[in-house]
Amino acid sequence: MIRKLVIAAALCTAAAGAASAEECNAISVEDAFDLDEAAINVLYDCLQEKMATGYAKQGDAVGSEYRTWAATATRPAVAGPHGNRLLNTFANDIAAEQYLKFEEEGFEMPVGSVLAKESISISIKKKAARPGPLFIMTKVGTDEAPDTAGWLYAGLQPNGKVMKVKQSFCHDCHVGWEAQDHLGYPLEEVRVGANTN
Repeated sequence: MIRKLVIAAALCTAAAGAASAEECNAISVEDAFDLDEAAINVLYDCLQEKMATGYAKQGDAVGSEYRTWAATATRPAVAGPHGNRLLNTFANDIAAEQYLKFEEEGFEMPVGSVLAKESISISIKKKAARPGPLFIMTKVGTDEAPDTAGWLYAGLQPNGKVMKVKQSFCHDCHVGWEAQDHLGYPLEEVRVGANTN
């Protein structure tokens, strides 16, 4: 039986307008994969504005604008990569049309494509969830990034500060999706347009 998320009774309701971040993110699971859809939605509802505000805090263009882009999933989900965090990806206008096809081979994303992946870190030990980094992929072409198949990897800390990212570290994982231009996708059941019947 899946262990349910335990959240303060007044969580994110009108009556709990003063609910603290600590009440908003309390969890009681032994594995991030045990979070069910309802629990994930509660966490995301509580943390999404904190994430958006934090990523934008230092004025980074992606951190400030990504929420106006196309959502690629109906909710965050734990897929495994990126440290078993809850992930939710947005695609800019250049990327959205191709990315939202979720094709598995035979295409290349257009130069100028940018994907921004929100993350929520789950601490089983601390029984809490908190905003994680915003992971960013930008297609610049092989002339500019020959060692990473034309992609630049970046990230923002939850406070908006730019992360130091080793390109080879990110690319060594993304090479597993080489046939789909090195892109990972949201889990099938949460993809925008997925048939949920």
